[in-house]
Amino acid sequence: MKILAFTDLHGKREIVNGIIRKTINENPDLLVCAGDLSDFGRQIERIAANLNKLNKIILIIPGNHETDEDISKICKDNKNIINIHKGVYEKDSCLFFGYGGGGFSKEDPRFENISMKFKKMINKRKKVIFVTHAPIYNTKLDLLNGEHLGNKGTRRFIDDVQPELVICGHLHENEMITDYVKKTKIINPGYEGIIIKI
Repeated sequence: MKILAFTDLHGKREIVNGIIRKTINENPDLLVCAGDLSDFGRQIERIAANLNKLNKIILIIPGNHETDEDISKICKDNKNIINIHKGVYEKDSCLFFGYGGGGFSKEDPRFENISMKFKKMINKRKKVIFVTHAPIYNTKLDLLNGEHLGNKGTRRFIDDVQPELVICGHLHENEMITDYVKKTKIINPGYEGIIIKI
């Protein structure tokens, strides 16, 4: 499976157009957005409509720049955009789990309940891909000015489950950086987006 992963577009027209061009040129099987499609919800309907015209499935979670309601609305209005926040999407041999929002706290009690639900849905024959907005604690992706700022709950989930891939965002300073936790590849694809083959 060929995935175009991206995050933190913040509603900038030229950046959205870059993702559209990359989709046309690379022809991925699906797109994954790890949040912050918009700038505090502004123009989110226009951006979603333009991406929907690509006729590719786009899995999305909210970042800290849009609400759950913003994402639910654009998914209702655009058939190719699927909200995986607190949910799962299955395609071929992959299970995509999503958890969005946040990015500013090391602990998120809400995620603990969601992670238990996710764990019950894991099938050993399926590759797990976890999509979250906040960076993962104690990795190269959450390191800023010598301090680890990421989420510890998602780190525990990764330690327990060992997904094939984790896609996250939020810290622009760490865009395009990849790290590993054991065999789990963790990547912040940034606003330019990265093609990932699973």
